[in-house]
Amino acid sequence: MSVESVLAEMRSMRDPKAVEGMARFGISPNGTLGLSVPYLRSLAKRIGSDHDLAKGLWASGIHEAKILAALVDDPKKVTESQMEKWAADFDSWDICDGCCGNLFDKTPYAYAKALEWSRREEEFVKRAGYVLMAELAVHDKKADDESFLRFFRVIELGSTDQRNFVKKAVSWALRQMGKRNLKLNSAALELADRISMKESPSARWVASDAVRELTSEAVQERLRRSS
Repeated sequence: MSVESVLAEMRSMRDPKAVEGMARFGISPNGTLGLSVPYLRSLAKRIGSDHDLAKGLWASGIHEAKILAALVDDPKKVTESQMEKWAADFDSWDICDGCCGNLFDKTPYAYAKALEWSRREEEFVKRAGYVLMAELAVHDKKADDESFLRFFRVIELGSTDQRNFVKKAVSWALRQMGKRNLKLNSAALELADRISMKESPSARWVASDAVRELTSEAVQERLRRSS
């Protein structure tokens, strides 16, 4: 499929009422068609993997086309410069999270970018760093514990960021790491305890959010069964 044909189909499915609803969740109506993620996933399945199409879709500037781009791109063909270019374009949490969870976490640059981006100041680039950590904790089943323990320092540093989209991603990363196994669960709870003592409302929120889930009976029981 060509970029033009894909965009033509997407435009034919636009839903102005859905755009209004998305705006209530912090998604700008500019360049947004109001298409659902299930529809975009169905469209991506029809398209298959297509790196060049993905680049063309991203370049269109259309909100949903960017989400679709991450669904159809080939992570083996994604370059570090492409990741930087796309990250610089992040302007909403759903595009950021979609790129990280559907594409970037499958590239060879994922761990390095997680560390690098978590130290950046741009809100959605910084969020992307922590989202990558969370997605890697879920998807990279073969990674050892040390791969995630080295993220703990930047999680502690990021916990004081007061921006909502950042602090939620910091919590997400810490919680996903703490759900991998009992060792990481214990380490994550120790980190949450240190974070809770910071003179920062954001840090205390991150700590509380993590402890609530990581000490829950459901999580603890699953970790005991899998140990």
